[in-house]
Amino acid sequence: MSEVPDNLKYSSEHEWVRLEDDGSVVVGITDHAQAALGELVYVEVPEAGQTFNKGDACIVVESVKAASDVYAPVSGACQAANPALGDAPELVNQSPYEGGWLVRLQPSDPAELDELMDAEAYARLLAESGG
Repeated sequence: MSEVPDNLKYSSEHEWVRLEDDGSVVVGITDHAQAALGELVYVEVPEAGQTFNKGDACIVVESVKAASDVYAPVSGACQAANPALGDAPELVNQSPYEGGWLVRLQPSDPAELDELMDAEAYARLLAESGG
């Protein structure tokens, strides 16, 4: 069973979102997603200042199995990308909710956070999909 922390919000595309005290959000992929992808060998993150609409492909993760897009769970501007991933993309596999975070976004429409699933709803989605 995949780990699903209670303090995060989740998208149906298996991204997680953590709201920070300053109103920004930290985004990553879930434990389920990293397990399905397999060992990550490369992560391509956006430049600071790039903007995205909810649902836009904003990050590419490459594993030994395939390359996959990661989608913006909310609209906003990239404030920063995880600098550690350039040298250690495997952090996403080892610590998807802490050291393996992908980007920090400044949401342009904070109400979009309310459209994401809580941990209970995401766990149900995983159970229903056999994940």
